Amino acid sequence: MGLRRVLVANRGEIAVRIIRACHAVGVEAVLAASEADMDSRAARWADHVLCIGPGRSRESYLCVDRMVGAALAVKADGLHPGYGFLAENPMLAAACEQHGIVFLGPTAESIEQMGNKLWARRLAVGHGLPVVPGSDQVRDAADLRRMAGEVGLPLLLKAAAGGGGRGMRVVRDADALEAAFLQASAEAQAAFGNPAIFVERYFERVRHVEIQLLGDGRGGCMSLGERDCSIQRRHQKVVEESPSPAVDPPTRSRMSRAAVDLGRAIGYRSAGTMEFLFDESTKQFYFLEMNTRIQVEHPVTEMVTGVDLVAEQIRLGGGGSLPDWDGKPRGHAIEVRLNAEDPRRDFLPNAGRIDQWRPAILDGVRYDTHCYPGYQVPVFYDSLLSKIIAHGEDRAAAIGSLTEALSRLVCTGIVTNREFLLYVLGHEAFKRGAVHTAWLELEGYPEWKEIQSNVA
Repeated sequence: MGLRRVLVANRGEIAVRIIRACHAVGVEAVLAASEADMDSRAARWADHVLCIGPGRSRESYLCVDRMVGAALAVKADGLHPGYGFLAENPMLAAACEQHGIVFLGPTAESIEQMGNKLWARRLAVGHGLPVVPGSDQVRDAADLRRMAGEVGLPLLLKAAAGGGGRGMRVVRDADALEAAFLQASAEAQAAFGNPAIFVERYFERVRHVEIQLLGDGRGGCMSLGERDCSIQRRHQKVVEESPSPAVDPPTRSRMSRAAVDLGRAIGYRSAGTMEFLFDESTKQFYFLEMNTRIQVEHPVTEMVTGVDLVAEQIRLGGGGSLPDWDGKPRGHAIEVRLNAEDPRRDFLPNAGRIDQWRPAILDGVRYDTHCYPGYQVPVFYDSLLSKIIAHGEDRAAAIGSLTEALSRLVCTGIVTNREFLLYVLGHEAFKRGAVHTAWLELEGYPEWKEIQSNVA
């Protein structure tokens, strides 16, 4: 049937990205923008713009009624939520369905099933996927002490309804269990309206590897390979790449098959990501969670597969079929997130005016950004300015191109994390692929701070 008009229910670089995909498949894009974003790049690129409220996200981008009302007002037959904000809110998906609007993501049921990490864990176990040793819901501190005795230390406390690193605590000492439980529960309640906590054994030196899925909602589901997201700070991804330098073809096949089996079992529709911990020494992987949305790091998959994931979401939402892909990644792609933050001050975010913005035009380098000269970075939202993605014939070539792109980027007027990203890309451990999820916090960042203090 195909879609005619899509409401873009997001902002920043992902809004620009969705608008570009809409235009690529011949669909009209209407932007739902807050007052703070009415002069944004996304607003300039959209076919139409509708103001949905003040700059504060709770009065605009996080308001289900306003988003659905905007879609109805412009007679949109589709709504794309992007990532963050309402992207994994089952109430938005359900409201769209109720009003005959195609939600360009999974069903409300899938979001609810996989959005609760405890439910997702139980579902994974039921379908034979290996999971990290851990527990069901922790009721109180005494319950936690009992589970710690069964699972062993160190432990990772996780919010059942969580994401983005909130409601997570690593506990290495039994004496710290009660305080960590209270802190994690309170943070989970404040962030997600649900204080439920469960625990998993904390693996210090493992990789974070995820499988990109596309499902048609009719039983069809496919893998588009893996991404390695092991460079993290406080459980937030900093650098992503595809394919993983640690995953061999047999492991890739096993991991993809497990992800696809679970996707088919829930009748998954649209783009989604199955996330795993991967022990490089044993080649064992463990299911962590599923993200029921397009990921920030989706461009690295696009670069090595040639598949436009956002365009496919739009096509699938309009009743289309899954794309053709031969299962063989071409070359290597790496992405970094350029943020308006100061690494010298513990990555403190900073808003302000960008005086100059001039990306270097290089073969194989892509910039997903909403920035331009004179752009005022708002105080209301996250600090992401641009995703910079480089593709090369091999990993070394991709690192070289990305390093050159970062080095030649002209961005003045605000502080960014560029120098820190260059440090990571140039580090011998990263070049060798000898990193893990704790490398940045245990080794990389402390070393970088020492270098900076010596320079100062």
